[in-house]
Amino acid sequence: MSIRLLSTKILSPSQSALLSKGPFNIEAYDSLKIELLYQEIDTSYRHVIFTSQNTVKSYLKNLEEAANLNHIKNSKDLSSQITAYCVGEKTKALLEENGIKVVAVTHYGADLAKILVSEYSQHSFLFLCGNKRRFEIPTSLKENNIHFKEQVVYKNSPNPKGFSTAFDGILFFSPTGIESYQMKNTLSDSIAFCIGTTTAEEAKKYTSNIVVAKKPTVESVLEKVVEHYKSK
Repeated sequence: MSIRLLSTKILSPSQSALLSKGPFNIEAYDSLKIELLYQEIDTSYRHVIFTSQNTVKSYLKNLEEAANLNHIKNSKDLSSQITAYCVGEKTKALLEENGIKVVAVTHYGADLAKILVSEYSQHSFLFLCGNKRRFEIPTSLKENNIHFKEQVVYKNSPNPKGFSTAFDGILFFSPTGIESYQMKNTLSDSIAFCIGTTTAEEAKKYTSNIVVAKKPTVESVLEKVVEHYKSK
């Protein structure tokens, strides 16, 4: 019997392959629209906090555009001079691919905030985020009198789509992804497979049928799906 799944994020071929050996029939769409915003990056900061891969992409894009307009020197030279603190293994990988040194990485913003306060409170930070950013990092920095400047460098907005199919499982990768899905659908009896605890907290508003990945990565969500149905 085929297990019907919906991914609220388009999967790469390698990610889809993780489900290829199971009895899965998966449909995928992007529940969110991501728009990288033009921002003149404040290059006076040498310690930069990146909250996602999108913040890295926007940072690099904005530096490149500024360099093309002769507002700053070579963007690669400039980015190689900063020290990065980030949320997510893939965010770290993207930074390092672009020659940026990463000194701290965690799965969640709350954990990164603790490290910033305990180990790096002497620095001033540029905090790059999206328009739906969580509160843990800026709140911790403010409470501990650590200077920072916040710049919103990408916009995340709903991309609602209605489905007539009753899915056995739905894969969610952010709280806003759940909000977007709920605009035209209901979770009903579907299992909500969540990328992390913050996404699971949003899912609890609509269902108690929740499974959380071991690590906050797309691959970990897919592995959890396979593990869950293999045990049935």
